[in-house]
Amino acid sequence: MKKAIILDLDNTIYPVSSIADNLFNKVFGFVDSLAEEIGLEEVEKVKEEMKRRPYHQVAEKFNFSDAAKNKGLEMLKNLEYSLPMQPYDEYKYISEIKIDKFLVTTGFTKLQWSKIKQLGIEEDFKAIYIVDPEVSANTKKDIFTMIMNVNNYLPEELLIIGDDPESEIKAAISLGIDTFLFDPESRHQNAPATHSSKNLKDAVVIFS
Repeated sequence: MKKAIILDLDNTIYPVSSIADNLFNKVFGFVDSLAEEIGLEEVEKVKEEMKRRPYHQVAEKFNFSDAAKNKGLEMLKNLEYSLPMQPYDEYKYISEIKIDKFLVTTGFTKLQWSKIKQLGIEEDFKAIYIVDPEVSANTKKDIFTMIMNVNNYLPEELLIIGDDPESEIKAAISLGIDTFLFDPESRHQNAPATHSSKNLKDAVVIFS
């Protein structure tokens, strides 16, 4: 029997694409300036990747120079989002489940908190954890382990819901925790996960 859900934020509770242009307008301009360093084709790939993964991972993947990496960090670490935001329509079915819920998200602390507040979801969770590489060396796996230890959950009593097979899904699998991969665009059809669906609402069936 499941006792708790741990959810990711970006592209799990809401689509990053819905705020990307407003949020990253200035940062995307900076990325454009890297065309000579990383190549014009790579610039567009970087922008798309930034909608799905934390900046630190994107900079590493595309081999940003230290100067470029640090400039992007400076631009992003104090960024906040102040415009209205809406979660996926189906998120309401998850929020209504009468079970402990935790939010574990990777990103810059100030930015992630601003999105949480704009979404109005803070009260949905027993606890919220932001994995910020600028602040701590902790990973999502470390946070999942801590949640289990603090709350005396066994791995089989948890479900991790997220969109990234290489992040929260991989961390959960390594700990023996069941996973629900939310994949609305069918990007990860062969990714290992206990459950996978294009519809977030399908996660509710696991608790029925």
